[in-house]
Amino acid sequence: MNTKEIDLLFDYPKANRNVKERVGKKTDEDRLIARKFDFDYFDGSRAHGYGGYKYNSKFWGPVVKTFKNHWKLNQNSSFLDVGCGKGFTLFDLSKEVPGIKVKGIDISKYAIENSIEEIKDDLLVGNAKKLPFEDNSFDVVISINTIHNLDIDDCASAIKEIERVKKNNSYIIVDAYRTSEEKQRMYDWNLTAKTIMSADEWINFFKKNNYTGEYYWFIP
Repeated sequence: MNTKEIDLLFDYPKANRNVKERVGKKTDEDRLIARKFDFDYFDGSRAHGYGGYKYNSKFWGPVVKTFKNHWKLNQNSSFLDVGCGKGFTLFDLSKEVPGIKVKGIDISKYAIENSIEEIKDDLLVGNAKKLPFEDNSFDVVISINTIHNLDIDDCASAIKEIERVKKNNSYIIVDAYRTSEEKQRMYDWNLTAKTIMSADEWINFFKKNNYTGEYYWFIP
């Protein structure tokens, strides 16, 4: 498959974000706390992350329907989420496609321990730069708003690992910008990302690291 820019999250509800308010309350200490990806990031103060990361089917429910149709997923498919958090996406996908084999990996022990009970056995703690799976293990591998949290060399390793463990399809979303205004807003907004580039720079980065899947951008 050739690389392709595509928005598969068009049905994900858009949040009403106040970038200026978040910037005014955020400090370098807040970033250090957020990058531990522990309680504070998921369920602590909004200054450190989500401010309460709770399951709600309205978020990923519509998106997994798009995933199912786009990749023609069925009970014989296998699917990996790199940076799965508490497993909300995989839980909704398992409901949408009964019998599908799902796995999730996240660097946060807290997130895995506090994941949805029905999906917990399919989740594990690990790092995207070294995935604990065999080559060609999954029909689809996704990584949404995750690999940019790594330093650029480790980000490259994560891309290569996604390529290694997928059979055919992959989808990556990363922080990016297209204009100087978007760049400023991104740096103002950013809390955890260590690798932020323009969309064009990301495309070149994907090519350099032999990424062959699909991709899109998070731009606040």
